[in-house]
Amino acid sequence: QVQLVESGGGLVQAGGSLRLSCAASGSIFSINAMGWYRQAPGRQRELVATATSGGSTNYADSVKGRFTITRDNAKNTVYLQMNSLKPEDTAVYYCNAEVRVAGWGPPHYYWGQGTQVTVSS
Repeated sequence: QVQLVESGGGLVQAGGSLRLSCAASGSIFSINAMGWYRQAPGRQRELVATATSGGSTNYADSVKGRFTITRDNAKNTVYLQMNSLKPEDTAVYYCNAEVRVAGWGPPHYYWGQGTQVTVSS
């Protein structure tokens, strides 16, 4: 089994910064993509940013230039540095990882428990 543990959420004023962390542990052979998604009340979960093990990154248009995703592959950890936060960034942020538990077979996708980010105006 694989566990994703997130940390770093909280309450911040508009214009402020937060850094989220997500560490994967358990039966991991390799991890391809790791990423962050968010879900605001009454809305669908949406992509925020992803990063592959090779260093490729992808961002939602709404966060480009403000958020930065990085990975520490040796620690199976992904980070999300969030700057210039806006009230519309308020949501529960979820970590996601594409994990191979063996050297063969398809990857599996795992989710963290979520961490609340609240940006006050």
